[in-house]
Amino acid sequence: MTDNIDLSIVIVSYNSSRVLPRCLSSIIEHTRAPHEIIVADNASSDGTPDMVDRDFPTVRVVRRARNDGLSAAINDGVAASRGMYIAQLNPDIYASEDALTPLVDFLRAHTDAGIVAPKLLDDDGSLQLSCRRFPGYSAAIFNRYSLLTRVLPGNRFSKGYLMSDYDHASIRDVDWVSGAALVLPRAVFDRVGGWDAGFFMFNEDVDLCRRVHDARYRVVYNPTVALHHTIGVSAHASAKLIVERHRSIWRYYRKHLRGNRAQDAVTAAGIAARCGYLLSADRVRRVIPSGK
Repeated sequence: MTDNIDLSIVIVSYNSSRVLPRCLSSIIEHTRAPHEIIVADNASSDGTPDMVDRDFPTVRVVRRARNDGLSAAINDGVAASRGMYIAQLNPDIYASEDALTPLVDFLRAHTDAGIVAPKLLDDDGSLQLSCRRFPGYSAAIFNRYSLLTRVLPGNRFSKGYLMSDYDHASIRDVDWVSGAALVLPRAVFDRVGGWDAGFFMFNEDVDLCRRVHDARYRVVYNPTVALHHTIGVSAHASAKLIVERHRSIWRYYRKHLRGNRAQDAVTAAGIAARCGYLLSADRVRRVIPSGK
């Protein structure tokens, strides 16, 4: 590539003006590798693109005409970039150390690795479980937010899926890592066809990691470096996102887990029922706010 750029850092924004300055400032301060930063903005209405142009003149902004979702915006950001390695960061990520340069160095030294991700920490420094095993049917009821996981966090199904039985202290090959922060070689990005723009939001990272595995590359969790992640800030709760979450579950199932007609019908019905329940619950919460 040109201009001696090792790393292209792509950050997708959507009404992210409250958290994006912290992200950009910390990444610029700490990243030693020759890099560029590209913000792919999904038609924000809060002035995010103008804020970036004004306050971060070295950062390039890709202004998208509409919000087509996370994956489509990442792909547009990558198309505008020129580094040999690509980092995808959420706008609610921030750095207290140089986490990205060591990840680039890791990929350069391990050409069989297709994705590497750092340890993620909550704002208070506690560990986020950001690497997982691939989801199957049990993940529907033993995921991070499920009632059974909250009531029985030590059950073997939740521990298995969330990898809470792993100390998260050693470098390890994993099934998938959170798309909140990951790095991959451009050659791998190109080989697997980038992010699947059919995923508006949710499960796009699971799908990407699965396709990287299918291309015979490793997906690696590298906890020798860490980034902070303020969970939930980059997602805006709405009925649309509830629908999109369940559309993404169905898309992932159809791509990677599809069974016979009966199994597909049962799965579709279960996804639709769960979506309907959460939409109804969301509607009740809006009509009857908590504490009223």
